[in-house]
Amino acid sequence: MRPAKLTFSLLSCALLSLSGCAVFSDAPHYRGVAVSQHDLNELTPGLSQQADVQAVLGPPTFVEEFNQNNWDYVSQVTHMRIGQTEGMSKQHVVVMSFDNNGTLQSITQKDTGDAMQVAMDRKRTPAPGGRASFFQMLIGGVGSYNPLGTASDTSGSTPGAAGPSIGGTGNSGTGF
Repeated sequence: MRPAKLTFSLLSCALLSLSGCAVFSDAPHYRGVAVSQHDLNELTPGLSQQADVQAVLGPPTFVEEFNQNNWDYVSQVTHMRIGQTEGMSKQHVVVMSFDNNGTLQSITQKDTGDAMQVAMDRKRTPAPGGRASFFQMLIGGVGSYNPLGTASDTSGSTPGAAGPSIGGTGNSGTGF
């Protein structure tokens, strides 16, 4: 009787832990313009015009900057990873190339296998005031705390009014 209860308990724990995994996984997010092969079969290079492509696929995701005759349709499937960063599961890019008259010349399809890895430069652009020294961090906030949220001091004088000077007679501009 005892081994049956232990087996049932272990099986219950295993099932509960596996079902809990679905709680922490994120549903995929579909982004961009998904172009199907059926849609591409409706377009004929040499005959279709830019208006035909827009009628079938809609507006492009973007028009290439250095070649205005290339329209790119990009679709991605992403999911959330640990630390709330997005991970890309799948990407599909369709490039429509047109001639100067707006006639479709070619259709090129690319996926993540065609991607090129680009190394990031580790250098940083200096920004003035972007980094505080240890001393600035240590005493940087001294004197800036004002619990009342007003600009007047505790003597009751109004901001901008001439108050008593330290070590002087109180007359402004007369010296010692």
